[in-house]
Amino acid sequence: MNVFLKTLAAATLALTVTAAHADTIDFGIISTESQQNLKPKWEPFLADMAKSTGLDIKPFFASDYSGVIEGMRFKKVQLAWYGNKSAMEAVDRAEGEVFVQTVSVEGEPGYWSLILAPKDSKLNSVEDLLKCDQSLNFGLGDVNSTSGYLVPTTFIFVANKVDPKTCFKNVTNSNHETNAMAVANGQLDAAANNTENMTLIEKNNPEAFAKIKIIWKSPLIPADPIVWRKDLSAETKAKIKDFFLTYGTDKSKGDAAKEREVLAGLEWAPFRESSNDQLLPIRVMELTKSIAKIEADTKLSADDKKAKIEKLEAEKNGYEAKIKASNQS
Repeated sequence: MNVFLKTLAAATLALTVTAAHADTIDFGIISTESQQNLKPKWEPFLADMAKSTGLDIKPFFASDYSGVIEGMRFKKVQLAWYGNKSAMEAVDRAEGEVFVQTVSVEGEPGYWSLILAPKDSKLNSVEDLLKCDQSLNFGLGDVNSTSGYLVPTTFIFVANKVDPKTCFKNVTNSNHETNAMAVANGQLDAAANNTENMTLIEKNNPEAFAKIKIIWKSPLIPADPIVWRKDLSAETKAKIKDFFLTYGTDKSKGDAAKEREVLAGLEWAPFRESSNDQLLPIRVMELTKSIAKIEADTKLSADDKKAKIEKLEAEKNGYEAKIKASNQS
């Protein structure tokens, strides 16, 4: 009997540990700002998620976007807020899946990438930026950032067949907040950023905001996605999705007005449902960039170039057809 009871106790303990592990959700937060600034904005939201879902929600901060992607890849992150480019990487490499989308506090359908310059700078346009005499210090975002890297690379540098490394004196990669402050302080001649981060700068540091001007604005970028690992249980997914789609709405199980205040602290309104299809425009941009890189590769033969480009063009055309069909439905 004692042996049986010991065995039963051990089995019960193992099941308890497994269940506790399954009920813990590590939430990845990309490094658009310093952790010091991000943490107080996210803590109330994550606390509400834990209370509503009954799950143990833990924040996962990394020093760069790749850290959150790799965290999801190796199952250290089960749920994450990404930009579209980093979400695409998570979907392709880390078993991620988009299930909801953020909505800006103003209700915009997305946001815009920007190029910033100091207010008193002689730079006023992309043409001024691309004089390419290697006299300017330029700041790009994280390589997995949509607005800080992919969009300006596609619409400015690839479109004009310019290599930033040979165009500028120095090219650095930093988060949005760091780039904006470097422009305001005259440490960078120009840098990539976005409309969401500039709203934060205007609110939190109006003196710095007054020292910055916008010299370029991109086409609309889809609002940021929230991504979960596909292997989460159906029950856990249902809890999480229900929380996101009711939070701050009249269907909320909590104080909707207070929840909207929490969302406003993140510069968001209530979420909307989404899917991996929101990443299609980002895939087109990424392929456009890849095609340009092949075209500029002097080591490839004409035949190799043609074959590689035709393959990528076919893939790009497929994504563009899906976007067109989606817009017509």
